[in-house]
Amino acid sequence: MNKKWIFLGCLACIVTGVALTVATSWGLKKTSETAFCLSCHTMQAPYEEYQGSVHFMNQKGIRAECKDCHVPESGSDYLLTKLRASKDVYHQFISKKIDTPEQYEVHRLEMAQTVWSQMKANDSATCRSCHSMAAMDLQKQSSDAQKMHALAKKENQTCIDCHKGVAHFPPEITIDSKALDDLMNEAEKTQADAKERFAVTLMPLGDLGNVYPATRMKVLRQTDTGQEVEISGSQTQNAQQVIYLATGQRMVIASLTPQGQQALKPLSDWQKDSYGNSWRNVSLQGPVTTPSLGSQEPLWRYAKSLDTAYCSGCHAPIAADHYTLNAWPSIAKGMGARTDIRDDDLDILTRWFQYHAKDIAR
Repeated sequence: MNKKWIFLGCLACIVTGVALTVATSWGLKKTSETAFCLSCHTMQAPYEEYQGSVHFMNQKGIRAECKDCHVPESGSDYLLTKLRASKDVYHQFISKKIDTPEQYEVHRLEMAQTVWSQMKANDSATCRSCHSMAAMDLQKQSSDAQKMHALAKKENQTCIDCHKGVAHFPPEITIDSKALDDLMNEAEKTQADAKERFAVTLMPLGDLGNVYPATRMKVLRQTDTGQEVEISGSQTQNAQQVIYLATGQRMVIASLTPQGQQALKPLSDWQKDSYGNSWRNVSLQGPVTTPSLGSQEPLWRYAKSLDTAYCSGCHAPIAADHYTLNAWPSIAKGMGARTDIRDDDLDILTRWFQYHAKDIAR
């Protein structure tokens, strides 16, 4: 009898264990289905965004469901993801954290950053379940895609570093409207005896022209209304109405009026570059009355915040020294057109990239 009961008890434990395992597996699988996700009304907004993405409808007829992007296939990452998901149930029924469209937008950035961090930590495991860098035919991709995927391979980046808005609208990361005002206030506090100054925004150089942001100005002397300064750069015969940073480096540091062109002081003779363009070094002295900075660093801090808000919200930061000074303007302009960045902010951001480009001497 004892053996019989022991056998029956073991059998009951095995059956119970199998039943629990099957039930748990079934439950985990069912709670990963898109239909289950949509049983919460708070998921309607992201579902509608997802319906407009290539992962929902595409020419190949391949659809990635919610679990394909948000739930790793197996292992500890799978179980951890399912455990973390319990907070979604809590917020749905208890805290009502994202119960309205307005509340959803308030927390969109926080939610996005949580998902981005998880995918970064597991090396974009869900993306790689379908996509493989080794299987990509880069030659059939657009030139931009080829460059970015080559960069991703070189710098060992993961998918989510760049593809942050593939299925849902990216959160709006805005710049404090007072940030530029604070920069101007800092310019007003620049020491009067500063030996050099740097323009914050486009500023007049008397009636000689305009000086562009970040341009270095050597202070010659103080005046009652500001400073008498000198700027130095290069001029090409093809565009004598502007001063560039240096020979062959086409970043405008000043634009000139006819009076300004007459006041230019040549520092060298005309010399041709490898493309047959004639250049000469020049300097120009003139008065400035607009407040300016004692160094470029405050301007670069502002530029980095622009980079975070308008660039890094969609893809991994691209190092400034990845491109040349002459290449950056077209790249920044093309990417800026996809955002609502203001023209003057885009100019500052572009100049940050150019001043730190790979062909600028350190």
